[in-house]
Amino acid sequence: MSAIRRTATEIAALLGVETASQAILSHVAEIEGAEAEALVFAQDETTLRAALASQAGLILARRGALESDDTRVLWVRDPKYAFAVVAKELVVPDESPLHHPAAIIDASAVLGTRTRVGAGAVIEANVVIGADCNIGSRATICKGATLGDRVVVQSGAVLGATGFGYVRNSGTGEYLLFPQQGRLVVEDDVEIGANTTIDRGALGETRIGRGAKIDNLVHIGHNCNIGRHVVIAAQVGISGSTTVGDGAVLAGQVGLGDHVNVGPGVILGGQGGIFPGKTVTGPGEMFAGTPAEPVKDYLKSLARVRRLK
Repeated sequence: MSAIRRTATEIAALLGVETASQAILSHVAEIEGAEAEALVFAQDETTLRAALASQAGLILARRGALESDDTRVLWVRDPKYAFAVVAKELVVPDESPLHHPAAIIDASAVLGTRTRVGAGAVIEANVVIGADCNIGSRATICKGATLGDRVVVQSGAVLGATGFGYVRNSGTGEYLLFPQQGRLVVEDDVEIGANTTIDRGALGETRIGRGAKIDNLVHIGHNCNIGRHVVIAAQVGISGSTTVGDGAVLAGQVGLGDHVNVGPGVILGGQGGIFPGKTVTGPGEMFAGTPAEPVKDYLKSLARVRRLK
């Protein structure tokens, strides 16, 4: 299929700015090696100089980085975000069959319009998936799960599996599986990375809020409630019955014990940990270490320990 092409005027209109450029754009690219039909972005003076010296057809930049009267430059508030907006516009539609012949879709499952299911993916009984979703190859959506619109599930992810909940017999030491009969609800515009696993609720539900972005190799336990627009990086582990507030950010390898409450807008630094039952709050505040504490306090503690060596 031939590439999608957009004029500079169309791209400027998409971003709410004006341009005198007559360029035709077909793709986005990095600055180095950019060609005449490529759109690039520059975040600072150094990268803008490089972009101006390139063959790029259109350049997104922020005013103040470096003044230029080059008609290729579109002045926008956030070049990187604008770049992503245009990149989405230039994506060539996938015209392959919506449901790969090797996908397994239970007859009771309900799939919305334009939802794609990749090779080897499994959609179990009574699953409901909204419109414009993309279920990657070998992903598994377990029975009874509900996904909203525009959800992306990358290859190998497992959604709605049985949670890790056991009751111990104090006499014999045996462990018995506690009922795991709840459900998983994934709201609109959520993206879930490759080989990530999210358990369904035990008796209630596990819920992933609208717009959450979850990286590869993340585990979210049963009965968790992940808020809207939460960002979770790779190898994060979240134990059962934990709540993560809207807009929180969990960096790589963060570990949360069960029944933890992470407040809205909290930022947990890489490898940070929160003990079971604890609450961390403070919109926009960054926490680090285990147990997690405000990053300023963490750095002071770290400095004291190093002075003891």
